[in-house]
Amino acid sequence: MSTLPLAGIRVLDLSTVLAAPVTATFLGDFGAEVVKVEEPGRGDFTRGTTAGARSPYWAQEARNKKSVTLDLRTEAGQRIVRELVPHFDVVVTNYRPPTLKAWGLDPDTLQEIAPRAVLVYVTGYGLTGPYRDRGSFDRIASAFAGLTYVTGDEDRPPVRSGYSTIDYMAAYLGAFSVVTALYHRDTAGGGGQVIDLALYEAGFRASEDALAAYATTGKVRERLGNRNPQIVPASDFTTGDGRRVSIHAGTDALFGRLATVMGRPDLAQSPQYATRAARARHADALYATIADWAAEYAADDLTKLLSEAGVPASPLMSIADIVEDAHYRERGTLVEVEDPDFGRLPMVAPLPRLSKTPGSIRSTGPRLGEHNSEVYGDVLGLGPDELAALGADGVI
Repeated sequence: MSTLPLAGIRVLDLSTVLAAPVTATFLGDFGAEVVKVEEPGRGDFTRGTTAGARSPYWAQEARNKKSVTLDLRTEAGQRIVRELVPHFDVVVTNYRPPTLKAWGLDPDTLQEIAPRAVLVYVTGYGLTGPYRDRGSFDRIASAFAGLTYVTGDEDRPPVRSGYSTIDYMAAYLGAFSVVTALYHRDTAGGGGQVIDLALYEAGFRASEDALAAYATTGKVRERLGNRNPQIVPASDFTTGDGRRVSIHAGTDALFGRLATVMGRPDLAQSPQYATRAARARHADALYATIADWAAEYAADDLTKLLSEAGVPASPLMSIADIVEDAHYRERGTLVEVEDPDFGRLPMVAPLPRLSKTPGSIRSTGPRLGEHNSEVYGDVLGLGPDELAALGADGVI
């Protein structure tokens, strides 16, 4: 097996819940040694509702990590974490700026004690600006970024994404920025730096042309449901077996293929549908025609027929559909990993795929404080008696 590309990089994960911890998880997938600091007796929120538990979610998202416990609300805990920081290449945290300042984990303090460290601050609104002290979660970030506003049907209230989309977008940005900063440090001799990553900015970066359109025309982008009025046809259709299939034939070439596979090549020649602009003007009639045709097929048959004709299409997949899908299995998007509590547990594979140095899952989420002796002993030189005293005081 080839050496993992981030082998030798040490990451201190001082975060909780999702965006920041998953930033560290992505780094761990590619070989970084990740040490996660958790609250004594309770642990991370994603462990589950029981203190110190190991949920399947935790098993996946805390994979390739070591767990130590440390109460950052205590002076002793704050002293210990500041002693740990200089031993790590990367520090990831997501506490609000006032908390960071109170605990001595603010950028100025950590840069002084660890000038070569890359310091990642994942916060709701960033380290600057009038809202910097506000708390946030994926739902709030989605609202503030404008993503929720444009999501849903045009005649109904907005809805949020079914997944914590912004959290994961922020995590990918976080991992990318860490690798960029490490490259700068190690090739340009630039030392460490602060990465200021706001959740809402991860979502706002995906806003397509909403800003440019508003700036140049004054038009506010609204909810469009499953249709884009400028790209026709592109929507979801109900099939004969009651499922839904998404079809995208919004270019002239793709629409020609769709018309042919429908047995209606005349549609592509009709003045009503021959061009993108014409299809946009007559969208309702065209969608009704496609809907009637799609209803004659089962979802899998329709998808196969369209795909073979070169028209992009997919059923709307539930997680049950995904687990049984041949492409997911054969490509290895899902991998099974042995876990001490759950046996063979399916997980999302390390992504993206690197041809020479692919990521790997070497362990599932650890037990609470599983690596206290190893980390505190090897890194700080603390012995059993010192650890016992810290445990008795509730510090670890």
